[in-house]
Amino acid sequence: MISNAKKKADGADRPETTADAFLGGRIEVVQNKAGHRAGSDAVFLAAAVPARSGESVLDAGAGAGTAGLCVLARVPETHVTAVEIDETQCALAKTNAVRNGFEARFRAIAADLTAPSKVLSEAGLIREGYGHVMANPPFYAEGSVRVAPDASRAAAHVMPQGELERWVRFLATMTAPKGTLTLIHRAGELGNVLEALKDRFGDLAIFPLFPKPGTAAGRIIVRGRKNSRAGLRVLPGLVLHEAGGAYTKEAEAILRGGAALSLDAPRD
Repeated sequence: MISNAKKKADGADRPETTADAFLGGRIEVVQNKAGHRAGSDAVFLAAAVPARSGESVLDAGAGAGTAGLCVLARVPETHVTAVEIDETQCALAKTNAVRNGFEARFRAIAADLTAPSKVLSEAGLIREGYGHVMANPPFYAEGSVRVAPDASRAAAHVMPQGELERWVRFLATMTAPKGTLTLIHRAGELGNVLEALKDRFGDLAIFPLFPKPGTAAGRIIVRGRKNSRAGLRVLPGLVLHEAGGAYTKEAEAILRGGAALSLDAPRD
């Protein structure tokens, strides 16, 4: 990812932004220099979404739109709806869709996904209207870490008590019958993630992301199918970095080459 810091032209009081390249430069995302910023997690999440051409994807907690734009760059004619509570981030997502030529296939909605169904419907979200939903929810439980002074960063990183359950309820409500959910989270939160998904999504695949060879997983990607009764699979996962620190060729193929990340390994 490359970065060029720049000020908004119409005033120093506006947040400083960077223009960051993803997928080897296939897309460029403008995001705030301070506060929450998208990185490799968004790319791996997007790579694991099993969307095909013409299908619809909902990106929950979309930030500046990075994950959704990565899906659009990889899968022709896919349509992405991004929902984001932070209106500044939502505005950036709209700008980034135009910047990358995806405005016809990308819609950003400023909304609190834990709001009542009527409010979400009035905002433009469609119940059971998306073949695939994806999410990169806040990673840290309230009280487990020091809250960042930047309000946007704090909201993106810290999950209030009980909020993960509400996120999953929203995702299940928006997923079409037999549609899929894909999310990325800290490996240490796997138990809480599985508990939240219980009775809503089955046929779960757990895909660990290992920082280096021989280390414990730092992230997990979880994918499931709505209302499926199929069991759970733990897949071999992916090592991100060589011992010396460089990305592995498999990770490079996703991060730079825009390759898909398959969670469809055959069962034993």
